[in-house]
Amino acid sequence: MRSTTTARRVRTAAALLTTAVLAAALTGCNGYDATSPAKAREHVAATGAAAFAPGAGGGTVDCRKAKCVALTFDAGPSVRTPQILALLEKYHIRATFFTLGKNHVMKHPEMVRAMAAQGDEVETLTWSHQILTKISKDEVRKEITEGRDAVEKVIGVRPTLLRPPQGRTSSTVTAIVKDLGMSEVVWSADGADYRTTDPKLIAQRILDKTKRDGIILLHDLVDPTDKGYNGTIAAVPAVISTLQARGYTFVTVKQLLAPGTPQPGKVYK
Repeated sequence: MRSTTTARRVRTAAALLTTAVLAAALTGCNGYDATSPAKAREHVAATGAAAFAPGAGGGTVDCRKAKCVALTFDAGPSVRTPQILALLEKYHIRATFFTLGKNHVMKHPEMVRAMAAQGDEVETLTWSHQILTKISKDEVRKEITEGRDAVEKVIGVRPTLLRPPQGRTSSTVTAIVKDLGMSEVVWSADGADYRTTDPKLIAQRILDKTKRDGIILLHDLVDPTDKGYNGTIAAVPAVISTLQARGYTFVTVKQLLAPGTPQPGKVYK
C-alpha cells in the first residue's frame, strides 16, 4: 500500500515538473518577463537624473518611501481629453497618456500639446492599435515608429514608452522595442471601461485592484458606436479622491520608476 502511494506521488511530481518545463518553454518563445516598479527603482542609471514626482509645496515625492500609483489613459487624444486634463488639474496630479497616432494625435495635435504643457507624460500606443503579436516584424516596427514619430512631430519630444495594444506582447515584440531604444508598460489595475458605461463599476474595479506601485488603465476615447467609454470621465473623480484618501500619491509612469530610468527592452507592470 505504501509503495503504491509512493509511486503515485512520483508520477504526480513528474507530471507537475513536465508541465512547469513546458510552461517555461512557452514563456521563453512567446512570453515576456515583467519588471515591477520597485525592482526598476533599484536600477539607477549612472548618468540618469532622478525624476521624482512633484509634491506639495514644490517638494518631491520619493516612491521608495511614499505609497505611489500611476494613472494612465489609452487610445487618445479625443474630444474628451480636455475634461480629463481639467480633472487632473483640479486634483493637482499628472498622468501618462499612451496615444494613438492615426486619427488621434494627427487629428487633435492641440490636445497633445495641452497634455505636455500641463506636465503629463505623452507616450505611444502605436499608430493604429494593431495587435503586435499578430503582425509581421516589419509591421510591428512600423506601428511603433509611426506612433512614436507622430508625437515627436507635435511636441518635439520622442516617446520612450510603448503600451502594446491590449497589453499583448512577446519576446519577438520586446526585441524590436529594445532595438528602438524603448520600454513597454502594461498595467496592474484595469477599470474595463470598454465593457460598461457605469462609472461606479469602473471606479470600483480600480479601487479593488489598486495596490502600492500600481499602474491604472483607463481610456481616453470615444467609442464611435456610442456604446462604451461613456463612464470613464465620471469615474475619474472617485478613483482619484478615494485613493488619495487612502494615502496614495499619484505620479507618472517614469516618476513611479525613479530614481531608476526605463531600460530598453524591459516590460514594466
